[in-house]
Amino acid sequence: MLTTQTRSLKPAEVKKGWVLIDADGLVLGRLAALVANHLRGKHKPQFTPHVDCGDHVVIVNAEKVKVTGNKAEQSVFYWHTGYPGGIKERTVRERLEGRFPERVIEKAVERMITRGPLGRRQMKNLHVYAGAEHPHAGAQPQTLDVAALNRKNKVA
Repeated sequence: MLTTQTRSLKPAEVKKGWVLIDADGLVLGRLAALVANHLRGKHKPQFTPHVDCGDHVVIVNAEKVKVTGNKAEQSVFYWHTGYPGGIKERTVRERLEGRFPERVIEKAVERMITRGPLGRRQMKNLHVYAGAEHPHAGAQPQTLDVAALNRKNKVA
């Protein structure tokens, strides 16, 4: 008789890798979904939902990410200053052309990660940079070609 047991990963047994993604010309939503899965560890066979078993993800060229359709003008980020009448808004295009274009990718990924203490811990493994330079070369991240995974991942 064959008995199979589900293996539950313990936090001490986790081996975190490093992944490097070049976001130049990639579609924002598809990139964010792939990054969220890597941060959670769902691409690994030993995935355990209650353990931070994902990899560190480094994204470069965040300012060159693309959105399809009219989302650049119609998709709006809202926030409130805390004062009466203090609602503010900025479109995705304004965010990408602004001072911190990496925040567009950070917010897209953050909204795909489960909320709570585990999600906040997993988000600390995301490193996004607007340009092509990053300080994580010492970790020797493996390059992941997202554009080659699916033809829809890259806008021509």
